[in-house]
Amino acid sequence: MLISFFWEIALTFSDKGYPFLIEDKEVAFSLKLENEFSNRPETDIIDKTVDNFLKKWKINGASIAVTHNEELIYAKGFGYANKENGEDVKPGHLFRIASVSKLITAVAIMKLYEEGTISLDEKVFGPEGILNTDIFPDYKDKRLENIEVQHLLNHTSGWSKRSGDPMFNSLYIARKMDINPPAKIDQVVEYTISRKLYYEPGTRYSYSNLGYAILGRIIEEKTGIPYEDYVMMNVLKPIGIHDMHLGKSYLHEKYANEVKYYGTGKTKRVYSIDGSGEYVPIYYGGNNIELLGAAGGWVASAPELIKFLTAIDGFTTQPDILSKKTLVMMTNPNMAGKGLYGWRGNDTRGTWWRTGYLYGSTALMVRQKDGLNWVILLNTSTYKQSRIHRYVSGMMFGAVNKVKDWPQQDLFMVDQYSPEPINEIPANNPKL
Repeated sequence: MLISFFWEIALTFSDKGYPFLIEDKEVAFSLKLENEFSNRPETDIIDKTVDNFLKKWKINGASIAVTHNEELIYAKGFGYANKENGEDVKPGHLFRIASVSKLITAVAIMKLYEEGTISLDEKVFGPEGILNTDIFPDYKDKRLENIEVQHLLNHTSGWSKRSGDPMFNSLYIARKMDINPPAKIDQVVEYTISRKLYYEPGTRYSYSNLGYAILGRIIEEKTGIPYEDYVMMNVLKPIGIHDMHLGKSYLHEKYANEVKYYGTGKTKRVYSIDGSGEYVPIYYGGNNIELLGAAGGWVASAPELIKFLTAIDGFTTQPDILSKKTLVMMTNPNMAGKGLYGWRGNDTRGTWWRTGYLYGSTALMVRQKDGLNWVILLNTSTYKQSRIHRYVSGMMFGAVNKVKDWPQQDLFMVDQYSPEPINEIPANNPKL
């Protein structure tokens, strides 16, 4: 079995009994892409529309990828990856994708489901639960034993954000539990299950970041492999993705090709998650990205993120990583329950979408019925905060649907791609 194979490799290189993987040395295809490869007359309308949108909303940088019939026909960065040093966004730049991470986690869970490693009706806590460990022996509400894996997937586990989201209250939880911050996921779960549920599991939808963080722990418990390593080995690498990772909280920890994050207007400052008492920008040390993990901690480039999308879009040009039956289960509310599995929404016309938002970053991923997929990533939050998705989606739907003829190219095959010279290059990468 593939899991066992990688487990043996990991243990070979571990001196602590807890596995880790050899660093992936493969060069990501996204790092070989240049903005100029997408300077085509056919997509000039996208360039102009995005330029105007960024100027209007004072957004420093963006990255966009579009596929048609599962070929990467457009991949371009706009504006600044780092405004202070004049670094332009390129297709290979990484962005925080926030809650788009939940779709990655849902796909990993459904792979384990297809392999028979996990059941969707399996209990999570209690004597028969997956997380029946010494860490979670005490819980206040007996109904906790009724939480199943599928309840975490579709946000019906019984928790509510009425008293705050525990994934964004790690300093408070650390104080209440008398532990040194930053709080880890097991400590947050331990604190949360010491309190009552708001609803009977499975009866009511209530969006839960905690539920998806727990799904990450379930993956670890079922496989014996750290969550990030399992996803990389069994979801990402098999489809040719080599530069997606769990992100970090502070500026000095960012990846070399990761953008810098900004806000418009006065920067919101909060207490640092490390308990130092320092006031920091909320997007650098104010949100615990490591804690969010499986719920919102991934960073990705737009081209690699859309490659992930082509592996779960249900179109037939390229093979999917999950069966058609499983993909329908994830996107059909009648099968998934009161909420979808990983996805944020869909409509009756076959469009699926997944949004993500953190202070400093916005992500939107869309699968259209007509064979178009697109991803847009932003490195600047606006006064609209998460409500900016409404305007981003309107802009992108308008732009891609105005393209009359798509370029005949597949930038996924960048090693074999030689762009034809274009006499007139449309303006892009505005200096905002």
